[in-house]
Amino acid sequence: MRLLAVLSVPETQKVPHVVLVGLMGSGKTTVGRKVAALLGSRFVDGDEELEQRFGRTVASWFEELGELEFREAEADVLDDLLESGSPVVIGAGGGVVVTGRNRLRLQRDDVAVAYLHGDPNFLGSRAKPKPHRPLLSGDVDPKEILAQMYEARDPWYREVADVIVEVRPAHESGESPKWRLARQVVEALVNAELVAPEVVNHSVAPR
Repeated sequence: MRLLAVLSVPETQKVPHVVLVGLMGSGKTTVGRKVAALLGSRFVDGDEELEQRFGRTVASWFEELGELEFREAEADVLDDLLESGSPVVIGAGGGVVVTGRNRLRLQRDDVAVAYLHGDPNFLGSRAKPKPHRPLLSGDVDPKEILAQMYEARDPWYREVADVIVEVRPAHESGESPKWRLARQVVEALVNAELVAPEVVNHSVAPR
């Protein structure tokens, strides 16, 4: 994890770009939309943005061009989104940290990264095969696949993370777990002095 002491938000930038990272099933898209609502920022799903720009699904990237080509395009899109003049919240693809170029970009001071951490067994019980999850297609055990991903990627997630929020407790604490997670992410960013407390819209209601 990065040292937080050197990452205070400049006075002119009270809301940084925020990127949510973590394994599939951790809730990056759903939680990210709610974080964006709390911060008054635009939300972008990394995989959806890639599909819209190139007219190609994540699955087709993997099948037709290979993972290397996909990762290069993913990195280009991330760079472009983070060059936006207005703050954006990004729900990044689960493998965004695989690319060294992305890890370096995510560690720059204009970005605050939240790692939605979850045990692979728990996340595996939630992650379902979808078009943007080609690694879960076919006759595979999601828990086994996620366990392998966790072993490889957890150190990278922690390397880029400014804050880490545990996923499972929120789901075991009652209703509206995604809103609970979103508020925990924002609270952690405020506590880390990466987001100014006065910009948080506490009146946003769960929906």
